[in-house]
Amino acid sequence: MNKKRNKMPIISAIVVIMLMLNGSAAAASSLTSSTPADEYLIVALGDSISAGYEPGMDEKSVPYGFVERLSEQGLFHGRTKSVNYGILGLTSTGLGNYVSAIKDGKQVTPNEIQQGLPDPRIAAFAAGTSTAKADLSNADLITITIGGNDIQKLLPDIKDMSSDQVKVQSTDILTNYALQVRSIVDTLIELNPEAQIVVADQYQPIPKIAGAGTYVTLQNVATSFTAVVDEIAEQYTAQGKNVKAAHVAEAFVGREISLTHIYPETDIHPNQKGYEEIAKVISKVVWDSYTETAAKKGEAEISIVVKGVELKSQYQPVLKNGQTFIAIKDITDAIGGESRWNSKTQSATVTYEGRSVVIPMGSNKITSNGETLTTASPAFLHKIGKESKTYVPLAILAQGLGLDVKYSGKTKTVFINL
Repeated sequence: MNKKRNKMPIISAIVVIMLMLNGSAAAASSLTSSTPADEYLIVALGDSISAGYEPGMDEKSVPYGFVERLSEQGLFHGRTKSVNYGILGLTSTGLGNYVSAIKDGKQVTPNEIQQGLPDPRIAAFAAGTSTAKADLSNADLITITIGGNDIQKLLPDIKDMSSDQVKVQSTDILTNYALQVRSIVDTLIELNPEAQIVVADQYQPIPKIAGAGTYVTLQNVATSFTAVVDEIAEQYTAQGKNVKAAHVAEAFVGREISLTHIYPETDIHPNQKGYEEIAKVISKVVWDSYTETAAKKGEAEISIVVKGVELKSQYQPVLKNGQTFIAIKDITDAIGGESRWNSKTQSATVTYEGRSVVIPMGSNKITSNGETLTTASPAFLHKIGKESKTYVPLAILAQGLGLDVKYSGKTKTVFINL
């Protein structure tokens, strides 16, 4: 039975790491050089919670965890990008080794980070410490979710342990955790004294139905974990450092079944609702808010957010041939631009901050600052009641005006930032 418990998470880790290798690791290697100076950069460190892992992922899966949601929340406040260094199976000691290697900017072997993580993604991260150092040095926000794999060693035998045994073992685990996290935070502050660092506590995923006694015992361990995280954050705050605690654990209490994938013999991880709760907690620590658009709540087909404000208009966006079209006046008013209509050429000209885009009606050719661009579907007149409004392709217009445009398929929301 123990062999089965140990074997399955490693197999899961290898599957997910391989599927993420070509995406996440490659993106991480190019992020620093392509990140504009005015772009808010989120760097996530930690274990599978940071990675956004869920049981059942295969080679076609794309993680959508708390980091991706946090990046979306950042878009309500300006241009935002995130890079994810979440490593499945990582312990606090392993993260300490990894951050130490990042500080030195030297390539290391996977086993120098942590024994028992023989997977391609770990090798890529181990070799890419100089890139990680640059990312962390430029980060505006650094999140840390670590410790679940430290505590996990208690789970197989906890039902047979006395309260004193649990207390002794959990105290040893948390003492080492605190030592490692303080060292990690010290290193991060040395690399980037301006970044905000948010350390999350660890929720306990086992529901009360598994046994009232065990549930109470695990909740006590989780409470002790939170106390350690709070103490660490308070210590740095007293020193004038921007380090905060995120209380994820309390969001899961009494809701473990609805927020967690629970396969006792193989895997326990948050489900999509669970990852959303984690994102809410951390977002409220960082921005004091967690915003949901009308489309996210199922109240609209698509939402458009410009400079952090969702457009509210009687002229709703239109999806056509995979493109989002919007009433031209709505977008120009939202960004503070101007539009002019030329009845002779049947074209609209939009200007903003010295840039100009000419959009002919019914033509796939758009002129952007003197350059001809091609759009899949042309601008058109959209009849709404007794009115006819000029609808233009949003993405190509925003591109021509030098705006930052990102689309979240999960929330059906277009984010536009200047």
